[in-house]
This record gives sequence, structure tokens and C-alpha cells, in this order.
Amino acid sequence: MFKTLAGVIPPVPTILDAKGQFDPEGMGILIERLIDSAVNGFLFLGSAGEFANFSQEQRKAIAEFCVAKVNGRKPVIIGTASCSTAEAIALTQHASDIGADAVMIVNPYYALMSDERLYNHHKSIADAVAIPQLLYNFPALTGQNLSVELIGRLADSCANIVGIKDTVDCMSHIRQVITEVKGRHPNFLVFCGFDEYALDTLLLGGDGVIPATSNFAPEITCGIYQAFLDKDMVAVQALLRRPARK
Repeated sequence: MFKTLAGVIPPVPTILDAKGQFDPEGMGILIERLIDSAVNGFLFLGSAGEFANFSQEQRKAIAEFCVAKVNGRKPVIIGTASCSTAEAIALTQHASDIGADAVMIVNPYYALMSDERLYNHHKSIADAVAIPQLLYNFPALTGQNLSVELIGRLADSCANIVGIKDTVDCMSHIRQVITEVKGRHPNFLVFCGFDEYALDTLLLGGDGVIPATSNFAPEITCGIYQAFLDKDMVAVQALLRRPARK
């Protein structure tokens, strides 16, 4: 059983030095700052982590550093996406080997694929590596929206596909995933990717949010999550207004 994933999970940027190389010292400072905050876990090498700009070996080195630095203090998700199914399997196996709690995998993002090909891609990874896996839907960057039917089919057939980060500017898609997929699989995790949908996602029965803002203002999104758990809607409303203040 993997560590519980819920609440606010920052998609952590990969810190680079002036020469564009990975900066372990800077990365460590950010990780420790977030450890001391109320965030509920970490996502490394997602979109904010610029996974697509690194070689496979660089990604492995960054993942190793981050898992070791967190050292079990909070759950860690590693982004292991690749347009190559074989490379995604290799990166996913590596994440499992170094002790990550889960991985997150965006669909191939160069050529548009049929639902059947997307299904085969994700199922091949899930069949090859037992680590818990989250789908990552970000059509603004991939050019392709994961259909609710495809998400449900993967949840039906792959026990280790345990959830999704649904980064869509469309609350109806998130709602459908919650009602139709999570409705059949109550433990299927549904995270939104945009802050503005965090409360709606939680109210509908979703599990949390993976927002970039939690890297620099975790007190806002974490405060919203805690106020929601406390059923304090006055506090939720006040926190929702904070980013809009001049």
C-alpha cells in the first residue's frame, strides 16, 4: 500500500544554476522550505519540473536527489512521461527502484493518438511496473484531452493506475471523472491542476489540487484545503480572494 495522496501537492520546479545545470543546493533549499510548510507531498519532474528538457540520465539523477532529500518525510511522486513507451517504462522502473511513492505520466505529446493507442501506452507501463501510477491530463500542452471513457477503462483494467491530475480549464470534465470513474472506483484519486478549481473539485468529492502556486504561496492553497476539511467556508472565501488583491 502506498502512502496516502491527498490535499495540496506542489509540482516542484527543477532549480538550475546560471549555466542551466541542475542545482542541488538550490533544489534542497526549496524542498526544505516546502517540507516545513503544510503541503501534503511533492511532484517532481512534472511540467513545472521541465521534464521534457532533460535527458533520461539527467531525469534519473534529479529523481534520485529529490527522493533522497525528502527521505520519506512526505509522499513523493515522480513524473516519468515519455513519448516512447519503452523509455517511460524504464523511467517508471527507476522511480520505483529509488523509493518513490508513485509516478505521474502524461500522455505522448508529439503526435495525436487514438484512445486505443493511448490505452495500450498506459496499460503497457502499468503492466510492466507495479508502482502506483497517476494519469496526467494537460490538453493545453499535449494537444489531446484524455476522454472520461479512456480514463475509466484504464481504471477498470489496471489496479495500479490509482488516479489522475486533471489540468483542464473545464470543470465539467473534472466532474465527470469524479462522478463516473471515482463513482466506480471510490479510491481513484482525482486532483485538479488549476487553483481556481480546487474548491469545486473538493466539493464534488475529489482529493486535492496540484497547483504551481503552492511552491511560493503554499499557505493559501493549503489554507483552503484545511478550511474545507474544517467546514469553515468563511475562511475558504477569504483565502480564495487573497490572490486577487492588489
